[in-house]
Amino acid sequence: MIGVFDSGDGGLTVLKALTERLPEQSFLYLGDHGNAPYGGRDSEDIYELTVASVDFLFSQGCRLILLACNTASAVALRRLQQTWLQDRDAQLGDPGRRVLGVLVPMVEAIAKVPWHSANQRPQPKPRSATSSVAIFATRRTVETGSFPLEVGLRAPDVEVIQQACPDLVARIEAGADQDELHGMVAAYVEAALAKMAGRVPDTAVLGCTHYPHVASAFAAALPDGVDLLDQPSLTAESLAEYLVRHPEFDQKDDRAESSSVPPKMRFLTTGAADHAGAKASLFFGRRVTFEACSF
Repeated sequence: MIGVFDSGDGGLTVLKALTERLPEQSFLYLGDHGNAPYGGRDSEDIYELTVASVDFLFSQGCRLILLACNTASAVALRRLQQTWLQDRDAQLGDPGRRVLGVLVPMVEAIAKVPWHSANQRPQPKPRSATSSVAIFATRRTVETGSFPLEVGLRAPDVEVIQQACPDLVARIEAGADQDELHGMVAAYVEAALAKMAGRVPDTAVLGCTHYPHVASAFAAALPDGVDLLDQPSLTAESLAEYLVRHPEFDQKDDRAESSSVPPKMRFLTTGAADHAGAKASLFFGRRVTFEACSF
């Protein structure tokens, strides 16, 4: 199974897109509801929680894991890949595991160049490339500076404006009404535009997997002509391409093509299973059954 990890429910928007794009794959979703939200935690705490969750998903048989949480991806992914995962593989003598993150497809879409191009000489910007982008994200994602850093390594002429959206995740999960959410989003957009001194970004990024729930509010508040990137669909397409390049992680190969057994899908939570399942329809489009777990 392919593991999908999020601090809570927001990653279900990504999982929904994954199941639509890759209907033959099996997925194991883990929501760390017991420690959510991550947006207000310090970096070391986020890193340790992410490592613990990834290690647990590995223990459940996942060999490929997607961090479907922008905060975890921004804070923990690079360090996890370069230190913890390498050390773990060396200790076990088994290097056949990978951890990916939702930050990568967004950076590629903004910069219009592949992720691995960071160590190459920057290429001339295509005519269709973005010249300015507004990133809307949690406070911790903004504070890491991951989006400006990674975009700058690949497309240094792209202007990146970041806008933290405090309390937006909490209000979405609390079931706030649309008027309240639209008002909050409008204020965040106004603050981002003020940083640009009258200029308008070419592109806007919803840098939190909860925000697709209020994508219409962002679309209404942003000026006409701003391209609003859809993170779940971009992530799903990126994973599909990754599986083509790395067929060893293609889980549909585990079942005969003629098999009538449908792909497996499980939902785990570190919080209350009934509570997590009740809110899942908001992000996944239908109610699902969560299983409580601890590690």
